[in-house]
Amino acid sequence: MVERDVTVKNRAGIHARPAALIVQTAGKFDSQILFSKDGEEINAKSIMGIITLGAGHNSVISIRAEGSDEQEAVDALSSLFDKRFEEE
Repeated sequence: MVERDVTVKNRAGIHARPAALIVQTAGKFDSQILFSKDGEEINAKSIMGIITLGAGHNSVISIRAEGSDEQEAVDALSSLFDKRFEEE
């Protein structure tokens, strides 16, 4: 299992476009990927789950992956957050 905390850096937070990018990226991996925020845990491959997290600017999200490609999955998703979902 690999776990890493990331911070939502883009000003608009996670809305439909970033959520779609997250789901698209997570879907490329076989591992089970979960996001958690404020005690709520959701499947990172579910667009509705991502949107319902309500992750605004500066929110901290924990990414946890478990499976054959867990490290690659966490690295790829963390990169999206670091690049601010290419919005800024």
